[in-house]
Amino acid sequence: MERTTLEIAEAISRAGGLALVASAGGRLEPDLETAGGELIKLPLQTKNPFVAIANAWKLGALARQRRVDIIHARSRAPAWSAFFAARLTGKPFVTTFHGIYNFRSPLKRFYNSIMTRGDAVIANSHYTREHILENYDVEPQRITVIPRGVDLAQFDRSKVPTSEIEITRGDWGLAPQDARCVVIAPARLTRWKGQLVLIEAVRMIEARRPGALKVVLAGDPQGRQGYVTELKAAIEAAGLQEVVLIAGHISHMPTAFAAADIAVFPVIEAEAFGRGAVEAQAMGVPAIASNLGGFTETIVEGETGFLVPPGAAQALAGAIERTMDLGRDARAEMGRQGQRRVQNLYSKTALQTATLAVYQRLLRDAEQRKTVTKHEPVL
Repeated sequence: MERTTLEIAEAISRAGGLALVASAGGRLEPDLETAGGELIKLPLQTKNPFVAIANAWKLGALARQRRVDIIHARSRAPAWSAFFAARLTGKPFVTTFHGIYNFRSPLKRFYNSIMTRGDAVIANSHYTREHILENYDVEPQRITVIPRGVDLAQFDRSKVPTSEIEITRGDWGLAPQDARCVVIAPARLTRWKGQLVLIEAVRMIEARRPGALKVVLAGDPQGRQGYVTELKAAIEAAGLQEVVLIAGHISHMPTAFAAADIAVFPVIEAEAFGRGAVEAQAMGVPAIASNLGGFTETIVEGETGFLVPPGAAQALAGAIERTMDLGRDARAEMGRQGQRRVQNLYSKTALQTATLAVYQRLLRDAEQRKTVTKHEPVL
C-alpha cells in the first residue's frame, strides 16, 4: 500500500500535479519527497471516532486551501475521514481495496465497507474484485481492476552488481563457493504469512537432503516479538539453526532476490495481490506460493513457479525440491518466463497510467455535472 502510494505520487508529479499524502508518516518519508509528493502529517491511523471526525475537518480544510481535485483513500481508518472530507468539499472520492479484510460481525463489515464507497473503487487483482462483489453492496461498474506494479528499472537483475550479491550472501552466512540452494521468504513476520509452515517444510527437506538449503526469512516483525520467539523456538527444535536465518527487514530487495535461487510465499490466508511474488519474478527468480488469492493470478503453475495447498508443509517441501531438481539452467529459464510475464502485465508504468486514467475520468464526469447544473433552467 505504501509503495503504491509513492508510485502514484510520482506519476501525479510527472503529469504536472501535486500529490499531497496525508499520513502519520514513517520509514518511506524520504522516498515520498524524492517522488515529488508532500507529506501532511495527521494521526489518520486512529480508530478514535472523535479524532477521525477532527481529521475529516482538517482534510476538508486542506482540500479547499490547496485546491485538491481528488481525494484517494487507501486504508480503512483514514478512508472514513477522507470520505467525509470529500463530501464536505464536493471532491471525487477514490478508494483502493488493497487487502482482503476479514469480518465476523455486521459492525466490522460496515467498517470495512468504507473501501467500497468511492466514486471509483480500484481493486488490486481480479480476486479482490470478486471478493468485493461477493461481500459488499457495490455496483460492478464502479470497480476497476488495476494490478499493483513493479518498478522494472529498480527490479532489474542486470543492474545489481555481483559484489553486492556476494556481500548479501555473506551477510546470510554463505561462503563464496557455497553450493546450497538459497530460498528467500520475504514477508513481514506474522503468523498468517506462513513462516512456521516453511520451517516444517525445510525440516523435511533437510532430513532427506542434509546441507542442501539456506533459508532466509526476510521481514520486519513490526513489534511481534512473541511470534519471533516462536519462530526461533521452531528453528531450534528442528535443528535448523545453521539452515534458517531470521534476517529482519531488508531495505534493498532487488539485491536480496538476486542473491536467492527460489522465492517462497507460504501464506495460510488469502493475499489480495502478493507483490513479493511479482518482484521475485521480475528479478528472474522462480516463485512458490500458496494456491490462494492473488498468487493464483501472478504465478503460472509449472511455468513461472509452483502453487501449493495452504498450510501443507509436505506439499511445500515437494515444490521446493522440485524446483531444486530443475537445475540451474531450467530454473533460469523459468525465471525468464516470469520476467516476461511481469513486464507485460505488472509494470509500475501500467499501474500509474491506469490510475491516472481513473482520475481523469472522474474529473471529466465532475466537470460535466457542473456544466449541466450551470445550464439547467430555473423554474
